Amino acid sequence: MKSTPIFLPAVLCAALLPTLAGCGDDDESPYGDRDFREDMRAFVIGIADYARQTDPDFVVIPQNGHDLMTLDGEPGGQVASAYVDTISGAGQEDLVYGYDEDNAATPADERERLEGLLDVAEASGVEALVTDYCWDEELMDDSYAQNESKGYISFAADDRDLRNIPEYPAQPYNMNADDIECLADARNFLYLLDPSDFGSKDDFLGALQATNYDAIIMDYFYEDTQALSADDVASLKTKANGGSRLVISYMSIGEAEDYRYYWQEDWYSDPPLWLDEENEEWEGNYKVRYWEADWQAIIFGSADSYLDRIIASGFDGVYLDIIEAFEHFE
Repeated sequence: MKSTPIFLPAVLCAALLPTLAGCGDDDESPYGDRDFREDMRAFVIGIADYARQTDPDFVVIPQNGHDLMTLDGEPGGQVASAYVDTISGAGQEDLVYGYDEDNAATPADERERLEGLLDVAEASGVEALVTDYCWDEELMDDSYAQNESKGYISFAADDRDLRNIPEYPAQPYNMNADDIECLADARNFLYLLDPSDFGSKDDFLGALQATNYDAIIMDYFYEDTQALSADDVASLKTKANGGSRLVISYMSIGEAEDYRYYWQEDWYSDPPLWLDEENEEWEGNYKVRYWEADWQAIIFGSADSYLDRIIASGFDGVYLDIIEAFEHFE
């Protein structure tokens, strides 16, 4: 039977090059003996060290991927001290609710494993921040209570896309009027990434200003393209009740996003060597070889880098996403 030629998208071809180079030897990785976990630890440490040259108190919170806490990825393993001593917090999604399905309990065995890793963080003075996905009020109450019993601060998100300020509870769990000077002071937080349901940037900022959350985790951009100014960020640093709070910017470091300022149109047809395949679950998000210097230069190290822009706008820290990118390459 005559074979049919196969044509691959350019980005996928670039992603396959290392694999094709390794064909013929099933036992040898195309990346040699690269330690993908240590590469991610080094990347996070580099981000923190760089930011703290400008702001010694700059907060760095990796989300998920907490296998990096220990050298073998197990809760009882040897602590990866250089990494754990660098980070300020450990963000975890789906700990109590949302792992397999939103508004449903996370399987007990997975929750136990995740709690074991978060407890490694807590024992080292790293704050655990949990985001559960549930919308039934009794489940939201349970999420807050169970996380507090573990010493974690948490947010019960009633929308997986993080588009709103939940109407329930009417006030943040453990609301207080204290000044929040560091992450350890915080007793609650708001996680809101997509402001598209708000009528305008002013409406969005006004809604945040009217809250009493101790910390706000948000995007540096309003609707992907309009960066928040230093005045915008400064306007959020006081709670409605007068206490100060932290304002922390989301930043993905394990994927490139084609709706960000740094994306170049010709990457679709002529991708850089660090750019990997598109995430099938998130259109416009592309895996990256995060250890490559050219990708890291986009993230930090110059006036136009992502991190430098965030620092210039006055954010108190960064919430780093796609930390678990090492799993893709393993």
